[in-house]
Amino acid sequence: MTTEKNILHRYLQRSRESVLWKLEGLGERDMRWPMTRTGTNLLGLVKHLAGVELGYFGEVFDRPSGIAFPWLDDDMPDNADMWASADESSAEVIDLYRRAWAHSDQTIDELPLDARGRVPWWGDAGGVTLHRILIHVIDETARHAGHADILRELIDGSAGVRADNSNLPDHDEAWWADYVATLERAAEEAARP
Repeated sequence: MTTEKNILHRYLQRSRESVLWKLEGLGERDMRWPMTRTGTNLLGLVKHLAGVELGYFGEVFDRPSGIAFPWLDDDMPDNADMWASADESSAEVIDLYRRAWAHSDQTIDELPLDARGRVPWWGDAGGVTLHRILIHVIDETARHAGHADILRELIDGSAGVRADNSNLPDHDEAWWADYVATLERAAEEAARP
């Protein structure tokens, strides 16, 4: 039987898998390389999302996972959850994310959508339901999946939403080069006084 919770869970899982797919075939350097002024990198997105899931589906519903995520401790530098140190292997970070999924999935499976929780870091607006948290984490994961898609395209040109569905027109490199040239011309023309 398909329920609203099953549908929401399926959307979350698709975004999770999209994020991890963006790491496939890359070496440690490419996974970690800061691609933006603010240091956004693929492995850091995965590490961040592991913490997101552990917090929202664990702490919020008083369901501790037993999984440590020390990068959120008060004595850690800002953004410690957005990158992996040299001694944190990609395999460890990916495993952490998968363990976070397992814990989250258990919370999702065992609680009804109207189960009440509290997001301490939201202050007075912290009273929530599982339904709201599912939507929030889907949004957060999909947002970062989009970031990962762009980062991967910048690294090696790979693009698309999933391995089984690129969601892009099927054209050769020459077509894409012409397409980009058309966009560049349009931008130049629009910028003229």
